[in-house]
Amino acid sequence: MNRTGLDTPSLLAAMDARSREIFREIVDAYLESGEPVGSRTIARRGVNLSPASIRNVMSDLADMGLLDSPHISAGRMPTHQGLRLFVDGLLEMKRLKLEASERRKIQAQLSRAHGQTPQDFLGEASELLSGLVGGAGLVAAPKADASVKHVEFVAVGPNQALAIIVSDDDDVENRLLTLPPGIPMSTLQEASNYLNARMKGRTLGEVREQVLGEIREKKAQLDKHAAALVEQGLAHWTGEDPVRGRSLIVRGRANLLADDQIAEDLDKVRQLFSDLDKKESLAQLLDRAREGDGVRLFIGSENPLFSLSGSSVVVAPYMNTERKVIGALGVIGPTRLNYARVIPMVDYTAQVVGKLLDGRNLEEKEDKR
Repeated sequence: MNRTGLDTPSLLAAMDARSREIFREIVDAYLESGEPVGSRTIARRGVNLSPASIRNVMSDLADMGLLDSPHISAGRMPTHQGLRLFVDGLLEMKRLKLEASERRKIQAQLSRAHGQTPQDFLGEASELLSGLVGGAGLVAAPKADASVKHVEFVAVGPNQALAIIVSDDDDVENRLLTLPPGIPMSTLQEASNYLNARMKGRTLGEVREQVLGEIREKKAQLDKHAAALVEQGLAHWTGEDPVRGRSLIVRGRANLLADDQIAEDLDKVRQLFSDLDKKESLAQLLDRAREGDGVRLFIGSENPLFSLSGSSVVVAPYMNTERKVIGALGVIGPTRLNYARVIPMVDYTAQVVGKLLDGRNLEEKEDKR
């Protein structure tokens, strides 16, 4: 889970058993209350040291960058680095198991939603995570790759054309292309006819390599301008646009206002809601979960998108039965999330969503045969 560059082994090696115990109690108390923790609180939690001795250890932990104090007279609270250390090195794996009752609840609620459309089903998953965690639920739906109904290149001005693609579900995408000077209008029609003959009723993914292969091997029977136009159109239609062909679902924003840590700072609220509206950046964040097969955790400034609002994001990919990542989901909330509960909850929800969604896809494939 540690992909942030934090040198967890070195930090742990610099802490003796007493420091680790006190650090753990501070983080546990902070996650429970959201308030800075004083030495007397730690002493009452069963640490067999005087408040003065505890304060000395807390001062050492602060020097290591693991604790901070919002005010001179206040207690201590973990920094983002401290929370990362807690999750990476001090949170035993046995605590990262979801209660059986919560597993049953997730399974039952998602199973009931299984008969809905994929969009509604994923919306239910986002709503479920939002309600269980008390933050906002995030889901990136699988990229749609609908069959193509029609493509066309249309001149719209000097040296400019629109590359238009219409899918079978009547979704229309336009891309503005720059044309070389003096290109005849017949070239646009030639490129349009060539692509329509090969793409109609097929997906971009299915036809792209065939078309590019024909052009590379000089089998396309296109002049150089038409061939270049076809390549340019395919590059735009199949480019790495993080929001192309998919939907992003966010549920439970209001839950973020219920948390005092966020709600008491209106600037943070505005920043957080603004971040949630940045679809492209949000898609890129969720796509980082697709880089591996486990849960990804971003605390505060570890993720540029939510660094100003100081929020934590827990995301996980969901896969089909062939272990291919088809989407991602997660939650966003304050940094004092109950990580021991939230991490396995996100992970388990992703597993259930992947199995149910892929099961529906298998049923749809059977229906079409």
